[in-house]
Amino acid sequence: MLNPGRTFVIASNVFREVIRDRILYLIGLYAIAIGGASLVLPYLAASTEDKILLDVGLAAIALLGLLVAVFVGTGLVNKEIEKRTVSVLIAKPISRAEFIVGKHWGLSAVLAVLIFAMTAILMLLLSLQQVPYPAGSLWLAALFLVLELSLITAVAILFGVFTSSILAMLLTLAVYAMGHISRDLVQLGELVDQPGWQQVTQVLYLVLPDLSRLDLKNQAVYGLALIPQPLELVSHAAYGLIYTTLMLAIATAIFARRQF
Repeated sequence: MLNPGRTFVIASNVFREVIRDRILYLIGLYAIAIGGASLVLPYLAASTEDKILLDVGLAAIALLGLLVAVFVGTGLVNKEIEKRTVSVLIAKPISRAEFIVGKHWGLSAVLAVLIFAMTAILMLLLSLQQVPYPAGSLWLAALFLVLELSLITAVAILFGVFTSSILAMLLTLAVYAMGHISRDLVQLGELVDQPGWQQVTQVLYLVLPDLSRLDLKNQAVYGLALIPQPLELVSHAAYGLIYTTLMLAIATAIFARRQF
């Protein structure tokens, strides 16, 4: 069983440690980049710069968040193992589940701060330039992006438990890429008249996360009319939370079997 108090202490330590690594400088980098893009786009796109700016802004938020989730997430546990500091931590009165979940909570909180801060910067820039934008769908897309990156963080932690940092990064990026095309793989399997290939694509769809459920960037660009219905949104959010929990449970099980 998880002790919320001990798990929160681990999470808060991770949060402070990541913040001390100057990860929040990414917010300033994003502000400079999106500000520069807003000056260049009018010369590249004659009449569609508003939509392009919104699309580019959301894509940049997702990219920066992904880099943090992958490069920091894979090292949360792996770094402790390589430096042998995990033995000291495990010797304390905390369970391995609390250790894994606390690490995940801490980085997820950092990602939430990054995503919401960059979304606010994007909305401020759009307001200053008097560009109309769907504020409600933007915040909803940001919330689901946090859920998506929290899921990817859980995957990164899972790979970081039993592989090297570089291999964990590559595997996590592969899961992210495959997760965004998992539905397309199923459709491709249905077009190919080979039962074996269809079974392979079905298995891949069941094993890989369907990240398209949590990707609302296009809906944010084109307005609330394309946002799924509330019950569908709840089911997508529940899917992301369940998959994240499953990844953390597997990571905990593997971590518990390791000897330090």
